[in-house]
Amino acid sequence: MGLQAYIAERKEQKDLLVMAHVVCGYPSFEDNMQELEIMAEAGVDLVELQFPFSEPSADGPLFVKANEQSLKSGTTVDQCFEFMAKASAKFPFKVLMMGYYNTAFRMGEATFVERVKEAGGVGYILPDLPIEESANLHALSEKAGIDPIILMTPTSSDKRLEKLGQASRGMVYAVARKGVTGSKTNLGDDVISLINRCRKHTDVPIGVGFGIGSKADMDFLRGEADLAIVGTAALQIWEDAGSEGLKAFFKELLS
Repeated sequence: MGLQAYIAERKEQKDLLVMAHVVCGYPSFEDNMQELEIMAEAGVDLVELQFPFSEPSADGPLFVKANEQSLKSGTTVDQCFEFMAKASAKFPFKVLMMGYYNTAFRMGEATFVERVKEAGGVGYILPDLPIEESANLHALSEKAGIDPIILMTPTSSDKRLEKLGQASRGMVYAVARKGVTGSKTNLGDDVISLINRCRKHTDVPIGVGFGIGSKADMDFLRGEADLAIVGTAALQIWEDAGSEGLKAFFKELLS
């Protein structure tokens, strides 16, 4: 089942889905597995598994630290794909690869797409790859049934959003504000405006991310977006309060 069809099926039961985020190998793959078990039990619908990179340009300080520490501990791309395969086989939610284009470039685009598919991934997010340079990768992905997730931002013109919309498959990642991940986003009319602008240019589901991390955020997005994308808030809870804290966090978020 493709990503868009999966989201449509899940939305028959829930009015707002949740996509969560894990940095592979941080603090360890054992911790990652425990995080995913908690997410699955809570009813998370999608998880992006971040392959650590030395210059994660779209990420805020907490994720930058997580990427650095994971790499320092020796995490490799092969280990990340192995972990993705384990996760996609074990859990009911769908898994996406999140990372940076260098990972795909170094192994070759065809091999990258093949490995995402073999590991059970339904798509990938490469925020530093402009769509003008993605034609070959997207064509390979379409043949494999893997969806490249396009980011739409508040600073994009309508002309740009139209171009991004034409390239979008599976879902769109709508960036709730300027900057990098991690800071709290005050959700308001500007976020609703962005969602509405995105919907004018694509018919795939819309996920909203960057700074989403509370029940109030979920309630705000309900009926507006298709998915709430929760990253930094969950990792911060894990660091501060461990597994019990993360269980309580997702229980409240999804209640």
